[in-house]
Amino acid sequence: MTQPDPRRWRLLGLLAVAQFMLILDVTVVAIALPNIETDLHLQRETLTWVVSAYTLMFGGLMLLGGRAADLFGSRRVVLTGLLVFTLASLVTGLANGPEVLLGGRVAQGIGAAMLSPAALSVVTKTFSGEERNKALGIWSAMGGGGSAIGVLLGGLLTAGPGWQWVFYINLPIGLVVFAILIRMLPADKPSEQPGRLDVPGALLVTAGTGTAIYALINAGDRGWLSLATLGTLAGALVLYGVFAWLQRTVRSPLMDLRIFTRRPVTAGIFMILIATALMISMFFLGSFYLQHFKQYGALRTGLLFLPVAIAAIVGAQIAGHVVGRVGARPIAIAGFLITAAGVAVPAIWEGAAVVVIGMTVGTVGLGAAFVASSTTTFAQIDHREAGLASGLLSTFHEFGASLGVAVVSSVAAASLAGTVSTGFTRGFTFAAVTAAVAAALALVVVPAFKPSTGEVHAH
Repeated sequence: MTQPDPRRWRLLGLLAVAQFMLILDVTVVAIALPNIETDLHLQRETLTWVVSAYTLMFGGLMLLGGRAADLFGSRRVVLTGLLVFTLASLVTGLANGPEVLLGGRVAQGIGAAMLSPAALSVVTKTFSGEERNKALGIWSAMGGGGSAIGVLLGGLLTAGPGWQWVFYINLPIGLVVFAILIRMLPADKPSEQPGRLDVPGALLVTAGTGTAIYALINAGDRGWLSLATLGTLAGALVLYGVFAWLQRTVRSPLMDLRIFTRRPVTAGIFMILIATALMISMFFLGSFYLQHFKQYGALRTGLLFLPVAIAAIVGAQIAGHVVGRVGARPIAIAGFLITAAGVAVPAIWEGAAVVVIGMTVGTVGLGAAFVASSTTTFAQIDHREAGLASGLLSTFHEFGASLGVAVVSSVAAASLAGTVSTGFTRGFTFAAVTAAVAAALALVVVPAFKPSTGEVHAH
């Protein structure tokens, strides 16, 4: 057996910082949105796309990024993705209108889609056994914590130097991490088997999801059961159908669809989709409630998210410690039930303190759900499929974010325009019901096994 690399934890730290930036960029914008809206005169639909354009490209091209890491080597893909993301952040910060802003967000998403799966694939190859569980726990905590800290940081930057700095901040961090990684990332050999990148497949799955998100964002205005909404959703299903057909016919498909027949994988994907949708919709609602409805400034709102940020990390840490003993199913069920209880609080009562307490409790549960999701997905995956499995998890993480914002902005449309609070109540109620249903489904969907601690992987 080869000796583990003594620098492996430092490498994990650097890759986690890069991943942290990518996740941060989903929610760091949440607090800045009201200011961006005012400065660039944006409509509610455009505003929702400031979040969704990024998460859609990030999610839609993630599998392509994971496949590229397998074909060309993780090192190359990590460094290219980091560079694209960092430069796109500069462009987004310089935006003076919706076109450049959304264009920059799309480019950030493309960089993120390359960097994230390639970095996770380096992590899964660098660690094994019990160490891998610990490394994945740290990775999950970065994801959950990044989402919440994004809101806090967004408040500090928006209130301080201005919303542009929400994007500019990635420049120094990105360049420093790039400079160190160039020296530290181990060279890896691209895969032996010749393969091609399935670009049409990636475009189809992105177009399908983009169409679905477009339908959901506009459902609040057009009506959930209107012909336009249902027709657009049907269009999304057709695109997904063509994608599935293409995967069965091309020589080197983006993904082997048979992986979905494995229960641990589908269970893990289901959990991450719901958990991310809930987290992002909570932050989106909370941010607008505090800023629009309560008229709090960006800084005050950001600081109120501090306990929420800590809660995500606490939830992930506790779950990471006990998952080996009790298995993922109890953690998933408990996580979603805690979330439902937390989000039910602002659904029933009103007030800033109530919203913050509800979100904090809810986020503890989601932190745990994220850990249950990754340990379930990787439970029976051998190292050759680690790239695909991590790509799938991250894909559905981003799709969850896009869907969460789209649905909740439609459910709460009246309140986001700043008129009444009933929309917020409706939004939080919808989230609480979704979390409760997810807990019930986890009981059925999540397999009842404990992740092995000293697993041996087939080579």
